[in-house]
Amino acid sequence: MTPTGWTRQHLADLADESLLALRPWATPDHARFDLPGPAGQSGPVSDGLEAFARSFLAVGFRLSTAESDPHDHAGWYARGLAAGTDPDSPERWPSLVDVPQARVEAAAISIALHETRRWIWDRLPAAVQGRVVDWLAGSIGAWYPESNWQWFHNVTQAFLRSVGGPHDQARTDEFLAYLDGCYLGDGWYSDGRPDGRGGNIDWYAGFVMQLFSVWYCRMSAGEPGIVERQALYAERLQAYVASAAGLFGADGAPLYQGRSLVYRHAVVGALWAGAVFDANPLPPGRLRHTCLGAIKYFVERGAYDKDGLLSLGWLDRFEPMRQPYSGPGGPYWASLGFAGLLLPETHPVWTEPEEVAPIEGVRAIRPTGWLVAGTEADGIVRVINHGVDHSTATPGLESPLYNRFGYSTVTAPVPLTDGSAGQAVDNQVALVDAAGRWSQRPLINLVAINNNRAESRHIARFARTSGGSDAGPELECVSVVRGPIEIRAVRLTGTAHLQPDREAGGLVVSGFGVPREAAEGARGDLVSAVVSFTAGGVIGRSVHELETAFGAEIEVPWCRFDGPEVGRWYVVGSYLGVAAPDWPTVVVSGTGRPSVAWPDGVSDEI
Repeated sequence: MTPTGWTRQHLADLADESLLALRPWATPDHARFDLPGPAGQSGPVSDGLEAFARSFLAVGFRLSTAESDPHDHAGWYARGLAAGTDPDSPERWPSLVDVPQARVEAAAISIALHETRRWIWDRLPAAVQGRVVDWLAGSIGAWYPESNWQWFHNVTQAFLRSVGGPHDQARTDEFLAYLDGCYLGDGWYSDGRPDGRGGNIDWYAGFVMQLFSVWYCRMSAGEPGIVERQALYAERLQAYVASAAGLFGADGAPLYQGRSLVYRHAVVGALWAGAVFDANPLPPGRLRHTCLGAIKYFVERGAYDKDGLLSLGWLDRFEPMRQPYSGPGGPYWASLGFAGLLLPETHPVWTEPEEVAPIEGVRAIRPTGWLVAGTEADGIVRVINHGVDHSTATPGLESPLYNRFGYSTVTAPVPLTDGSAGQAVDNQVALVDAAGRWSQRPLINLVAINNNRAESRHIARFARTSGGSDAGPELECVSVVRGPIEIRAVRLTGTAHLQPDREAGGLVVSGFGVPREAAEGARGDLVSAVVSFTAGGVIGRSVHELETAFGAEIEVPWCRFDGPEVGRWYVVGSYLGVAAPDWPTVVVSGTGRPSVAWPDGVSDEI
């Protein structure tokens, strides 16, 4: 693990280069950037607004504390604001009333306007200011789902309020109460609480739930109670930074889990916010290393294409990973990664020596049900998941980006919901029924988590071809983690859901999937392996002829037990690293809980 060598000037230069690369794609009056690539579900006009709004967010961070604007970013975007809010302009933006996606982009514009007030807002003609207010006021009474979107409403209202425009404080207060109810503790938010569940956890905990909460306070200075609210949010942000900073590999790669990963270095926005709002628990030089390390990781692996545009992908362009809502302007949510530019050159984050972040060790993130295991020897960070399922109380299909047992900074899940015909997908515990169906775990119930051990239960569910699913047996799953190895113990707890057509003919436990053909910029030295510690386990490998952001021909190791018995423990070791694993010794005695003796003499009870 080496220092990035980057400074504040590197970040400022990257912001300028990214913004300048967009200009050839602008409409004549700069209200949209009509970028190449597949349209999002809201259509190309909304996509053009998206590219404008999200890149404008980078302008906000770039100019907030700047003493000069040599590229006239302010003038360029001011012209776009005037055209986009002009109802008679051919470049007019979609109404917030008519196009829900515009409500997201309005929030980005609101923050950018707040941060560039002396550069743009204060210099806009009164007529243009009025049109901007009218456009943003479309947020009043508009639908915002019970999710991170309510922060988009709130920051838009905060800006309207700050310029004397119409706003709905009662609804803002209602949304503040709901969003507070999404807080799970230790710095982590669930993105909404469908049916009271808190498993909707991904990088949105930082993208929006953390960063927008403190920015709402920044935009609400002087309002009653805002000092106390900001103190509360800063306390939560500090805990999040301490936790999320451990989800980056030695090469700067963030954990690959959850949706909207095309936003790339947006993942460090909340970490920068920790320093901006005096809520950084890390040494300043270490925070800089983590944030700039992630940005540099993407820059050096082709995130910006030959034209200097952010592509839809992770390393370089890989459109299959995008969500339907993401158009070609979607990746510019990465502008959140420029939030560090609010910190002046004299801030300790920039003046103190860069400090390489340690990753060695295993720790628990209790609200998420995650065990986080980092190893300096290979630079990989892994997450073993016993709590995140992105589901409601009504089970749906399993999501590869949320429900798997393991995620890492160097692999992506196989993008299939389950296995079939002997082809296991990665990081699952699956029953195979009499019809050959492979079970899923759409609902995960965390039982316990502490240090290097996590335990959960789930009902194995078998998807029907006609839709919906059938309930099978309940499975108890325990993971004990040390270094690059997870010991995964599984047992069927009872027969309550066993029916003749769903009787478990086999139990399959799988490990990480690694590409045989690594993508450019991805790791090509990875080893994934499993071993059985229970008699009767058969080891095999499946190769999926498909691609992920990290490469093609995804190979998944697995272990299968035929005719699993109720109450018996089945124990499998799973490894992800770069060399042959040094497996522990596991003692399994009947229905008693297994014990693990690690090579260094440490022991664990499952």
